[in-house]
Amino acid sequence: MPSVFEEKNSSKAIMRVGLPAMLGQLTTLIYNLADTFFVSLTKEPAMIAAVTLCAPILLIIMSIACVFGMGGSSVIARLLGEEKEEDSGTTMNFCVYAMAITGTAVLALGLAFLQPLAKISGADAENIAYTCDYLKWIFLGAPFIMMANGFVHLFRSVGMIKEGTIGLVLGNGINMVLDYVFIAVFRWGTAGAALATSLGFVCATIYYVFCMILEGHKGNQLVPLALKRFSPNGAMIRNVVSIGIPGALITVLMSVSNIVLNNYISIYGSDAVASYGIACKLDMIPILLSVGLSQGVAPLVGYCYGGNEKKRMSDIVKRTTLYGVLMGGAFTAIFVLFGKPLASIFLQDDALIEQTGYFLKILCLSAPMLGIINMMTSYFQALGKAVKSLIITLLRNAVLFIPGVMILNHFWKLNGVIAAQPVVETALAVICILMYIIDVKSILR
Repeated sequence: MPSVFEEKNSSKAIMRVGLPAMLGQLTTLIYNLADTFFVSLTKEPAMIAAVTLCAPILLIIMSIACVFGMGGSSVIARLLGEEKEEDSGTTMNFCVYAMAITGTAVLALGLAFLQPLAKISGADAENIAYTCDYLKWIFLGAPFIMMANGFVHLFRSVGMIKEGTIGLVLGNGINMVLDYVFIAVFRWGTAGAALATSLGFVCATIYYVFCMILEGHKGNQLVPLALKRFSPNGAMIRNVVSIGIPGALITVLMSVSNIVLNNYISIYGSDAVASYGIACKLDMIPILLSVGLSQGVAPLVGYCYGGNEKKRMSDIVKRTTLYGVLMGGAFTAIFVLFGKPLASIFLQDDALIEQTGYFLKILCLSAPMLGIINMMTSYFQALGKAVKSLIITLLRNAVLFIPGVMILNHFWKLNGVIAAQPVVETALAVICILMYIIDVKSILR
């Protein structure tokens, strides 16, 4: 088994698995910001709004990959902790082919229902053409978007952390270069942004498949690509899907809640959507870094649990949570102090810059809470406790958030809608802490 999971110093182990995952998420963030930056050069709020409105759909496509990526990662890591390498390899093989098949189905369905999906996302007469342009190219790249995102999780679960990160960085780097070519040079607008995104994921997928072929030639049985190893059974599928669906629902419900949020913000016009879109992109910095840290550590937590190293597992979870809270607090301070200068990178209109900076100051108040929420979600996923992971997901994106948006909009209009995120995530962080304390006590008895 790769030595990264056998590192006994908890802080070193967290850094070895967490930092590469954070780097990968950071490049994802940079390409998101690059999309927004190059589209903003058009000085067309409707285009910026279209990219914002399409983001939940892209997240849903990525989330479907989580059924097999995150679900498979959790199962594989625990099997390796139990020293069941043959079963781990078979699970990896099943997940790869399942992602390819499902991605092809998403491509066909997405193109068939393009216009209705654009309208559901909140597009209006002003930006629906731009929204459809973006979605068309995203759906054409759906199989590769899904596979590239799923491979990242699967590679981490077998200790191929460097390869997983390289693929993510490669895909995002190509995306950024193509953003410049397609948007700044060819003037293809939102269609160019989406095409750059899809081609970036195509390149990442090719790299990951090449890595699997290379590992197969080396005799690594943990990453078999050969079709003859495709031999799933009912128990394997249930184990993967039972963990993967709650993992996928995290992003699906987040996307649904974002669609609801976008629809409420769109009441106040394209300028409000554009301002929120920029503020949200900037707020994604602490969000994605927190996600990267918690998801990077998840296979290590699962390995410790499978290997019956419960105290080590608990120490890793507590330290990772603390690091996440401190990181979130640092970003809150930065955004409160420098919200307007950061907004001015993407916008030229003084009124939009003022509004975006104000939105960012509100959104960033939840950043410290992300260290708790994301780690607790990854903890329950790593242990195979799908129901508890699902409870956090439902609370975050449906039970608390959607009613929160509606109620706060009623009392404080646009300001209330923006404030829903920090209000809800503060309450949820407290709930997550209580859930973890109860669960870990039962484990350590």
